[in-house]
Amino acid sequence: MRKPSLRLAMIAVAAGVFGCPVGLVLAQGNPPARPSVGGAPPQYAAPGYEPPEVPGAGPEAAAAEELPVLYVTSVEVLRTSAEPRLDIVRVTGLASSQGWSAPELVPTFAGKPLDDILDLQFIATSPLQSQAAEGFVPMGAVFTLEQDHPFRGVRVRASENVIEVTPMPGMKQANVTVDGCKDCIGKKFAERGQAQAGQAGAVREEDLPKVLRWINPSRGIRGITHNPNRLNLILGDDNTIVQAYWE
Repeated sequence: MRKPSLRLAMIAVAAGVFGCPVGLVLAQGNPPARPSVGGAPPQYAAPGYEPPEVPGAGPEAAAAEELPVLYVTSVEVLRTSAEPRLDIVRVTGLASSQGWSAPELVPTFAGKPLDDILDLQFIATSPLQSQAAEGFVPMGAVFTLEQDHPFRGVRVRASENVIEVTPMPGMKQANVTVDGCKDCIGKKFAERGQAQAGQAGAVREEDLPKVLRWINPSRGIRGITHNPNRLNLILGDDNTIVQAYWE
């Protein structure tokens, strides 16, 4: 994922390609660009190389990542009536859990696309620790385009879905019916096809987010991959969900 300094460079390149002023600005209220943390070793580091210490930059600071928000639920493009006329992209969505912060919209790539659709990612800073599954959390961000921009529409991508608005101005919404597992604990987990819709006391695999891991009492956990958009279910002997958390 691009860091803020890279995004600024990308926007500058985009402005040059479009032959117009820098019209793609970061979401309103964005924090200032953050310096890189740690000082990663060069690709061909000498044996025993250790990166220089950065005051105040501990392991937690290095662990923070900017990742896609789980779902985008609406994209609205508003056009101002006062000059200069601006198109303002307003996006709402759902984060997997508490602990996400600084939501923003950033271009997926630099340059003018062949289809003239501005492609944006809806991202935020992910939690540093695993979070209990307590239901999805609403988030929002905006992105402003200058007058006379070259786009005829906008496409916003989240982790699990995408919404496109064409032409602009306009609005589209998505109805997210996925179970955020707020009330999963104490119910029985049913793998795909093993329970009817609406069955009392059951949590069906097909109703949960696609990125899902369930762990029965006899199964270990391989790897140390941290994915705050992956739902984890700890199961008891009878497939009862005893714990639900976002990694």
